[in-house]
Amino acid sequence: MAGVTSALVGKKVGRSTVSRVTKRLEDEVTALRNTPITTPFPYVYLDATFVDARWARTVENVSALVAYGVGLDGYRTLLAVNIGVSESETSWATLLTELVARGLSGVRLLIRDEHAGLIAAARKVLPEVRQQRCTVHLTRNVFSNVPKRHQKRIAREVVSVLHADSIDEAKQHLRGFRNQFAKQFPEAVACLERGFDDATTYFAFPEEHRTRIRSTNGLERLHGEVKRRTRAIGAFPDRESALRLITAVALQTTSIWRDRTYLDMC
Repeated sequence: MAGVTSALVGKKVGRSTVSRVTKRLEDEVTALRNTPITTPFPYVYLDATFVDARWARTVENVSALVAYGVGLDGYRTLLAVNIGVSESETSWATLLTELVARGLSGVRLLIRDEHAGLIAAARKVLPEVRQQRCTVHLTRNVFSNVPKRHQKRIAREVVSVLHADSIDEAKQHLRGFRNQFAKQFPEAVACLERGFDDATTYFAFPEEHRTRIRSTNGLERLHGEVKRRTRAIGAFPDRESALRLITAVALQTTSIWRDRTYLDMC
């Protein structure tokens, strides 16, 4: 834990300081995991990042699952941080089940990537809730089917499809994308067409919310900060220490969320 603590405070610390910090981190993890959720969260964002941690005497790449929501007041709130053996249906179902047990309610839309385990877990735990595939993730998936030298040109066209002003306009741009690139980049066209319906659910929601609910970009800064802090550690000594640090970083990074509203929910 000395390395973990040093990553938090920025300098080498003694054993007593390590003990105090560890206890505080354990309290923060417990509080985040057990605090009742007493207000509805219409929008919930789900995403994962990955860290190395020792498990059964070997270093494994484990998943840090993160959930945050936008409440009726328009502010974002960190809801959960869990460490999973992998980003699997079981891991995501555990996180979502814990959220429901704590009182999560009023969810209208889940914003997430295309991970099959996450999709299945959400359908099982929150079957009535609609899902939005992150448009940024889908765009990257389309890029993976295009040579790098063509990606800038493709980017403009994909954005015109996924970020259109209406669903009808998006469908029109999709037809244009197919006509323009079907012969040159058939895999990219197929990728965009497969993901289109999943990535355009947001059109069913208020226009003033759409820019913010069509992607998981709000978690990018958090994941970047987690990576920056954990880079100095290398592999965590165990999954519990990984959970402590990632929770601390998440709470620190998201503390500024109370400074301004994220969405106008009026």
